[in-house]
Amino acid sequence: MSKYDGKRVVITGGSSGVGLATAQLLVDEGARVLITGRGQDALDTARGQLGAQAIAVRSDAASLPDIGALADRVKAEFGTVDALFANAGVNGFAPFEATSEELFDSLLSINTKGPYFTVQKLAPLLAEGSGVVLTTSVANVLGLPMLSAYAAGKAAVRSMTRSLARELLPRRIRVNAVSPGPIDSGILEKSMPEEAAARTKTQMAAENPMLRMGNPTEVARAVVFLAFDATFTTGAELAVDGGGSQI
Repeated sequence: MSKYDGKRVVITGGSSGVGLATAQLLVDEGARVLITGRGQDALDTARGQLGAQAIAVRSDAASLPDIGALADRVKAEFGTVDALFANAGVNGFAPFEATSEELFDSLLSINTKGPYFTVQKLAPLLAEGSGVVLTTSVANVLGLPMLSAYAAGKAAVRSMTRSLARELLPRRIRVNAVSPGPIDSGILEKSMPEEAAARTKTQMAAENPMLRMGNPTEVARAVVFLAFDATFTTGAELAVDGGGSQI
């Protein structure tokens, strides 16, 4: 018998990176997983990789109608849910002076509004004793250049983690956050030219106390710990960053 046999998990932003690595870890341990993403091709590839224990649903984390439809689909597929990983997010680099309203609104809509309403709409389906994990970022505690709007959104998610943890506590639902640092998840390649992404990754590795970037599976292990095993922990943020925000 595998560790998470029979567990039902929803992962937004589960078609790549940390979300996909978390889904893979859970599927390998017997869980049924529903993943979401915006791109059908990536979803199809992820579904093929994960196998029959996974369900892939196209859903935009910034769209309230999509989130409502997702809740309906989750109810139909699972009934109740044992863990929710509200992970869908995007990055965006721009100097403060050059940050446009369009970029600001996009980052806050996907990275902040998205997880808030995802938890709200799926909360009625969460089983007593279940775990919610939100994705923040070490950018919410570090003054990193080019990331002011992104960092503001992730800081809001950190605050949201505490508030939702308190509000869902009467139902014995725990809410925690995972805070990745420099993770080689492919997100840089999506947000900048390949050459610039390679330079950025080299710089990140050189500046990290462990002198490397992390990998998505290292974050996935932290997510699963918070979702299932950290039974006396709520409102917390677990940094997975090679010590970059700590030492």
